[in-house]
Amino acid sequence: MDPHMTEWLNLAIRWIHMIVGIAWIGASFYFVWLENNLNRVNPKTGLTGDLWAIHGGGIYHLEKYKLAPPTMPEKLHWFKWEAYFTWISGICLLAVVYYLNAEIYLIAPGSGLEPSTAIALGIAALAAGWFIYDFLCNSKLGQTPMLLGAVLFLGLVGAAYGLSQVFSGRGAYIHVGAIIGTIMVGNVFRVIMPAQRGLVKAVEENREPDSELPAKGLLRSRHNNYLTLPVLFIMISNHFPSTYGSEYNWLILAGLAVFSILVRHYFNTRHDGQKYAWTVPAAALGMITLAFVTSPYAAKMSAAPVASAPVSVEDKEVAQAQANYIRFEEVNLVIQKRCSVCHSANPTHAAFKTAPAGVMLDTPEEIKVNAPRIVAQTVQTRVMPLGNLTQMTDEERALIGDWVEQGALIQ
Repeated sequence: MDPHMTEWLNLAIRWIHMIVGIAWIGASFYFVWLENNLNRVNPKTGLTGDLWAIHGGGIYHLEKYKLAPPTMPEKLHWFKWEAYFTWISGICLLAVVYYLNAEIYLIAPGSGLEPSTAIALGIAALAAGWFIYDFLCNSKLGQTPMLLGAVLFLGLVGAAYGLSQVFSGRGAYIHVGAIIGTIMVGNVFRVIMPAQRGLVKAVEENREPDSELPAKGLLRSRHNNYLTLPVLFIMISNHFPSTYGSEYNWLILAGLAVFSILVRHYFNTRHDGQKYAWTVPAAALGMITLAFVTSPYAAKMSAAPVASAPVSVEDKEVAQAQANYIRFEEVNLVIQKRCSVCHSANPTHAAFKTAPAGVMLDTPEEIKVNAPRIVAQTVQTRVMPLGNLTQMTDEERALIGDWVEQGALIQ
């Protein structure tokens, strides 16, 4: 497919995915907040609680029935299409970005996987994730929510580790997100909506509703609520190579998921006091710790920031006299051979019509300005070149790192 059309298709689907995703997540957050903040003191007959709220210049009064009203209202608003279209647009985006360009974005360099095999493995992971999750929820393990949550978490961490062995870091992350998204939409389609339809049908047929199905639907809705923040991070993770590009990317993802769940738990429980207020600073401290322990500056291949102070002619001459001095011509040769096929005003790679992220490396000045980014992407995280399609060697990566350590001189 023409790269220009692919980019616009990517834009359109991503935009739709974001819009419907906001609608779904917003509804999820609101109804959990509503459930937690109902006034349950002396409710009216048939009600479990009510709530008064003011928003947008108006005052609202909401009531929740224990199961359902004696008769159904003429108009009843359902919340389902937000979830369905979020998943559908997400799968389309997965196909456009990762499956149409599997060699670039999906397959780990050196894994030896064929694109068709990698795509089949990714799709199988989504299906397996839902069936395993649903089986565990319906088993005896589902009767102990904390234990179920721990097992599910370990299962997703295991999936992240396994996928990171055959997929690129970005590919592994996005498939873990897609597994979670499939679980969430499966909950809506297979559990929550059937429970709600059963409730409405019972009222319409003038019979006592089954309280077990709505309770099950509420539980799955809670699961979705806690899964939301890890998915949101995965949606933006491709902007942060220090996470997916790390050797321990699966552990970083696990840590960030724990932090986001802690934050979500505080917001889900703050109506009942501040006993979980510690989770927010704990998550913040965890983020700081994670940033510190994953810092590339402790690694052997770390690179210093580009020198901002002017270098004198005498200093240059001294540096050039050193046996290990890296000449810019050597670095430029590597960058033009390995990087500029994509990062150029006129990319020669068939998948790109314009330079990714607007980063162009055609001139010495452009290379110097982007030196910190180059060393972060090619030396520290090694996520570039994408899929290592241009076969950048370890020696070439070391050359770039040493050049930046010496000040990134271009003359």
